[in-house]
Amino acid sequence: MNTELDSKLLLVLFIICFSDAFAGASRTMIAQVKNIHYKETSSLLVNVKDFGARADGRTDDSKALKAAWKEACETTGAATLLVPHGTYLIGPIKFAGPCKNVSNITVQMKGYLIASTNLSEYRSGAGWVEFGGVEGLTLTGGGTFDGRGAKAWPYNGCPTHFNCKLLPTNVKFVAMKRTIVRRITSVNSKSFHIALVECKNFRGSKIKISAPANSPNTDGIHIERSSSVDVSRSHIGTGDDCISVGQGNSEVTIASITCGPGHGISVGSLGRYPNEGDVRGLVVKDSTMTGTMNGVRIKTWANSPGSSAATNMTFENIIMNNVSNPIIIDQAYCPFTSCPTKPPSRVKLSDIYFKNIRGTSSSAVAVALECSKGIPCQNIYLENVHLDLSSGEKQPTSSCKNVEAKYIGTQVPPPCA
Repeated sequence: MNTELDSKLLLVLFIICFSDAFAGASRTMIAQVKNIHYKETSSLLVNVKDFGARADGRTDDSKALKAAWKEACETTGAATLLVPHGTYLIGPIKFAGPCKNVSNITVQMKGYLIASTNLSEYRSGAGWVEFGGVEGLTLTGGGTFDGRGAKAWPYNGCPTHFNCKLLPTNVKFVAMKRTIVRRITSVNSKSFHIALVECKNFRGSKIKISAPANSPNTDGIHIERSSSVDVSRSHIGTGDDCISVGQGNSEVTIASITCGPGHGISVGSLGRYPNEGDVRGLVVKDSTMTGTMNGVRIKTWANSPGSSAATNMTFENIIMNNVSNPIIIDQAYCPFTSCPTKPPSRVKLSDIYFKNIRGTSSSAVAVALECSKGIPCQNIYLENVHLDLSSGEKQPTSSCKNVEAKYIGTQVPPPCA
């Protein structure tokens, strides 16, 4: 009898001890998992003020920002570079990679950056703020890049001279991969506001861009030799193209853009330089142009030094409000006051679609398709186009050269004869 009781007591004690041990092990495992999760999601925070940034709008904070970037770029794992609220005066600055051991780097731009106005500090065509050779960058935070371009615009010779000195771009991205730009503002750039060169997998959204309508060469976003680019939900008003898609691009999507003032959304100019790359796979959709000098435009230079192509491009669901030249192909592009007669453009345009484009035109010719005499356009489609004159008077007209366009659905103005 006592033996049976002792056995039962031993069994109860064994169960209690095993339960405590299992619970302890479970707590240890949970703690380890939590610790691992913490390590995976932890991020080094680098504050530019800890590196001497004054943010008073008078002291040059360039060195502080460079030092802070170096610290963030040389870390292991994830890093965040914080630019707190304040006004930062900086000269030309380059945030260079590669950041070899960084999985992703976030620049929390909450401050207001103002550019130096001494043009001798800048290299021709360089960026004022330039990111280069970085993979996994996110630029966000609601901050502003103010190029203070008004003091530089009088020195811009590009509207009148072919070989001009290029003024600096506000924010330039060169050879970047997996880049996100969200909720930043660019104002009064000396030249382009934002430029992408040789970038892959770029996503831009909720970007605000502003400069006067008469500011020269202040393209909002310029894209060149890049692939897998997506720009959306942004407001752009400037003195040149709201977005310009240059040579060598593929798989570019532009959506939900509010454009005006400016020169519209353009492909080109193409065919200006030797050895230009083709443009393929462009989609421009769900956007609105207001009071712009052009709507959707393709522009190529006459007498191209080399052959290239622009193909498989779609412009769809675009609203035009009092826009001059709502739909335009110009293969004799010349931005100067006068241009001598030259051989036709050698840029081949094909498989281009204009769909569901509606609104009002401020120019009598609402659809202008002027293609190259040397290489006429092929497979140009217009589907459901309805553009009335802003004045409310007679219908606008169409103009066509060296093209046999194909028409589907509503056509106002009437197709070319």
